Amino acid sequence: MSTTAPQRIVLKFGTGILTKLHAPEPDPVQLRKLVEAVALLKRAGHSVVVVSSGAVASGLKPINLTERPTDMTTLQALAAVGQTHLMHAYENLLRDHDLHVAQLLVTHEDLENYDRARRVKTTLERLLEFPQVVPVINENDSVAIEELRFGDNDKLSSRVARLWQADLLLLLTSAPGLLRDMNCPQDGPIPVVEDVDVVIHHAQEEKTKLGTGGMISKLRAVQDAVNGGVECIIASGRHAEQIPEVVAGGGICTRFPVRK
Repeated sequence: MSTTAPQRIVLKFGTGILTKLHAPEPDPVQLRKLVEAVALLKRAGHSVVVVSSGAVASGLKPINLTERPTDMTTLQALAAVGQTHLMHAYENLLRDHDLHVAQLLVTHEDLENYDRARRVKTTLERLLEFPQVVPVINENDSVAIEELRFGDNDKLSSRVARLWQADLLLLLTSAPGLLRDMNCPQDGPIPVVEDVDVVIHHAQEEKTKLGTGGMISKLRAVQDAVNGGVECIIASGRHAEQIPEVVAGGGICTRFPVRK
């Protein structure tokens, strides 16, 4: 169902769409396309919050590493270096659209604790009163390890969407949506999934068919969000030019409506 009414939108950018296809380093072309999509959504009157991974990947080159390390301490050090580079890149690109980045680094504990979550929400709401500001949220990987160990900010994005009472959570990944069959990607994604519980069970039972734990992580995030009243979409971040169309009700993606 298409819509042009202003919405509260959370966009989640995973590491897989922020880095080059064949190298563990940021892809400036990709980031530019994603930021352009954000600017178009803002111009259309939407409120936009970005949940962005990519800090570790952004830290590799500055400290002369060629591949992602495995030990947690080095990963946290990389995140500390890379986060500044990532925010600098966002600020430079957003400035071309007369927009500015606002960095929020949070932990899962910040969103689980009532008082801390309320402060995060208050800060977020105040930032969004300034139309030229785009909040970019990431887990504070230098002190928290949940994202580094388990995921790609999927859970964090669903919690932010629920906290902010967003209308839409758009999870952007390397896949065009939840594929009908991983062995036949040309068949495309399932357009609409009414019951997330069924597809999560299928993904867990048939990991080789529906892909890696990455998609399971996204489905769990979707389950959390739709149960909290937030519509979700999984779409390809490699085709950032279609993001405004997807938000308006078109495009190639999988939609997860809020359960009645």
